[in-house]
Amino acid sequence: MTKVTIYSSVACPFAHRSRLALLEKGVDFDVVEIDLQNKPAGFTDISPYGKVPAIKHGEQRVWESAIINEYLEEAFPEPSLLPKEPILRAQARIWIDFANTRFVAAYSSLLRSPDSEQQKAAAVELQNHLRFIENEALAKLSGDGPYWFGNEISLVDLTYYPWFERWATLEEYRNFQTPAELTRLQRWREAVSQRESVRAIANSKEFYLQRYARFAPVPASVN
Repeated sequence: MTKVTIYSSVACPFAHRSRLALLEKGVDFDVVEIDLQNKPAGFTDISPYGKVPAIKHGEQRVWESAIINEYLEEAFPEPSLLPKEPILRAQARIWIDFANTRFVAAYSSLLRSPDSEQQKAAAVELQNHLRFIENEALAKLSGDGPYWFGNEISLVDLTYYPWFERWATLEEYRNFQTPAELTRLQRWREAVSQRESVRAIANSKEFYLQRYARFAPVPASVN
């Protein structure tokens, strides 16, 4: 079988989600670490946007993490990382879109904005997103299971988790606190963190605080 090569950056949450998908699929792959501040010559031949992740599978290239993960689901169908039922697959894609268009945007705005008022607005937005996930996703789709769709891990779990591994950056640099009443979300985060795939490539809180300090050099209160 043709081996997959993933072009990645260890601190990048988008690359993180595709590495997790490869590990959960049990796909044999190589990792090429890309220094995003000093990209190698010819990198855009692999990733036309000049971003990570990108993969090569034989002579084929795929880029953009959500699309890579869908490709991996189709190219390596077992174990499946999407629900079987069409309506649940649609729900999975809705929540992946929510991550890409809303959740990640609020996280990034809160961490990166130099303006305290923008930080406060982003904090409120992010807390609202967390409550929405708790009440509209986990409370309705998880049942008694620990993951987004119950007892089986899915691409949705892998889509969100990298930002939660980096959550200490919001706590440290933006004094952001996750609402204590979001117990399903806390349970979900703990369950995913214990996956073998997650533990295999996990980095420490200190790693992320050091790597992300340049995005938020001055701690700011958002309460």
